Amino acid sequence: MLLIFTVIFAALVFTYINGFHDTANSIATVIATKVLSPRQAVLLAAVTNLLGAFAGTAVATTIASGLVDPQVATSEVLICALLAGIAWNLLTWWFGMPASSSHSLVGGLCGACLAAAHNHWNVLVWSVPNQEHWWLSKGLLWKVIVPMVTSPLCGLVLGFLVMGLLYFLLRNWRSATVNKTFGKLQLLSSAYMGFSHGTNDAQKTMGIIALALLTGTSSGLFNHLPGWLSFLKATLPQGNQPLAIAAWIKVLCALTMCAGTAAGGWRIIKTLGHKMVRLHPVHGFAAETTAATVLVTAAHFGMPVSTTHAVTTSIMGVGCAKGLNHLKLDVAERIIWAWIMTLPASGALAYLLVCFAQLAGWIS
Repeated sequence: MLLIFTVIFAALVFTYINGFHDTANSIATVIATKVLSPRQAVLLAAVTNLLGAFAGTAVATTIASGLVDPQVATSEVLICALLAGIAWNLLTWWFGMPASSSHSLVGGLCGACLAAAHNHWNVLVWSVPNQEHWWLSKGLLWKVIVPMVTSPLCGLVLGFLVMGLLYFLLRNWRSATVNKTFGKLQLLSSAYMGFSHGTNDAQKTMGIIALALLTGTSSGLFNHLPGWLSFLKATLPQGNQPLAIAAWIKVLCALTMCAGTAAGGWRIIKTLGHKMVRLHPVHGFAAETTAATVLVTAAHFGMPVSTTHAVTTSIMGVGCAKGLNHLKLDVAERIIWAWIMTLPASGALAYLLVCFAQLAGWIS
């Protein structure tokens, strides 16, 4: 039982670190355009993240039952996976790089389970095609790899198109009128962004906690729980049914993420909101609307995509619409390298942590 609560604690620490990265990404533009102060933006993110966290559990279901064999994901293995994700997130946060918390979590989970299974690759759910619709397919290919490629492309292209359309529609407007109008509209796009972030990122940690509870339930650990702890019991969802997650878990994950944003997200905000491209309210509106739409769509299909990828490429697309000379390509290049390295780096680190735990006799 102590190990289960250790997993929950480690998952909440990961969520707190996630606040440094992904919630900071979601409010970077509204702060950079000076539409909201940092305190106001964090408060808005807190409320809308909480609402988004209750909007569904499709992403949590994918993390809990669609990527690895739940029987291998013991509490000890999950702790190693979370420690690897935390370490990578802290490293990239220190350098102000908006790397993907989602992919550090997925990479850590896969690396840890592979090591625990003694390199039996069938422990990883690679592809479970659905004959009816491809988006109902399960596994790493359909839920992680394909979205990892398509979501940044969608962010880049849609950001470019939305900003290009706004340039066309607003070509005869005075600059002061544009700034005043979109200063108000960006409040809506920021709320939309926070809500979409809650539908995706807040559920990823819920999925890890649910995976620990699934393992504990199947092993018989919770057979003699008192009534007030009965919510810890969990079972695998049948078919395309969503995973049932206790409301205290949802609230705790969302609030912990917002606390992380308030404590240390400003390094990432500086990179996205100031270093990569200069933003005005109309640009922030276009970037937030684009990124939020990508995230909500992905969450609907249970795809744990990266808020970082969606927001960053949307800002890049908006910057390209202004002109390539407005986009600082050296900063964009550093961000892209962080994306490429996240999955293998966090996976390798988790793999090594499990190997050390096996040598120490903590994991069989």
